[in-house]
Amino acid sequence: MGYLLEIQDIHKTFNPGTINEKVALDGVNLNLNPGDFVTVIGGNGAGKSTTLNAIAGVWSVDKGKIIIDGVDITKLSEHKRAIYLGRVFQDPMTGTAATMSIEENMAIAARRGERRGLGWGITRKERESYKEALRELDLGLEERLNSKVGLLSGGQRQAITLLMASLKKPKLLLLDEHTAALDPKTAAKVLAISDKIIKEHQLTAMMVTHNMKDAIAHGNRLIMMHEGKIIYDVSGEEKKKLHVSDLLAKFEEVSGGEFANDRMMLS
Repeated sequence: MGYLLEIQDIHKTFNPGTINEKVALDGVNLNLNPGDFVTVIGGNGAGKSTTLNAIAGVWSVDKGKIIIDGVDITKLSEHKRAIYLGRVFQDPMTGTAATMSIEENMAIAARRGERRGLGWGITRKERESYKEALRELDLGLEERLNSKVGLLSGGQRQAITLLMASLKKPKLLLLDEHTAALDPKTAAKVLAISDKIIKEHQLTAMMVTHNMKDAIAHGNRLIMMHEGKIIYDVSGEEKKKLHVSDLLAKFEEVSGGEFANDRMMLS
């Protein structure tokens, strides 16, 4: 059985040759097995979100290859690789259309890649399946199919975005600090929903987080990035036994300095 995701020696430098030159990815290598749920941590500018953007095709890499389920997507446009990916962003406003209803948003996600838009209306069967999926969230949204998404709370929007991102069973689900904008209680709820969706659909997932406790508590594998490289990769039983203090010690050992990101320390 092959890897679901292969990242081979990817490099990315922004503004090369200028005073603002920034090496964002410096030879990242990563292989994910089908069903891996990897949490990604690291300080500011470590390359966490840049790695997710490279996979999603937000811009092209300077060097290296990205392969999803045996398909080399390195040269594919962001639009063309969207069929392989589900994505949830930090901003709850990003993943949904605010002026459309819950069921319209879900229909767009469910029909992604099909030629017909919403011109045919939403069938009773579709509506039932959306209700069923929403009921699983346990947020009472199954009774609000016609509510405009813009009226929902951030947590409700992220929960719906997660559902939408997983409706087509993507090869890979990318979660980019998707709970960072939420209060702790709501964040915990959205994380629980994420775990459930990933497990139920047997998705392969990568979650960038600045919260070390969350990174340890979720997923089967954890990677730490620093200065555009992966400096630590731990999984299985070893990951389960980790404490935040272990991660801090690891970071200090490889970086030769203290972990200077207060946001991570406080959360």
